[in-house]
Amino acid sequence: MAKCCVCGKGVVFGNTVSHSHRKTNRAWKPNIRKVKVEENGTVKTVSICARCLRTMKKAQNA
Repeated sequence: MAKCCVCGKGVVFGNTVSHSHRKTNRAWKPNIRKVKVEENGTVKTVSICARCLRTMKKAQNA
């Protein structure tokens, strides 16, 4: 499932609006990456959005 396990960001639905103002369905999908994360000494594979991944990397380097 395309959902971030950290922030819960998921698919958002809306309309594509053409020049003639006809509307068709579309979806905005989050940038999800599968990453190995160490948690309490165990390595887990989790789905994380790119923004949370960037934030985690900044926290590790600080």
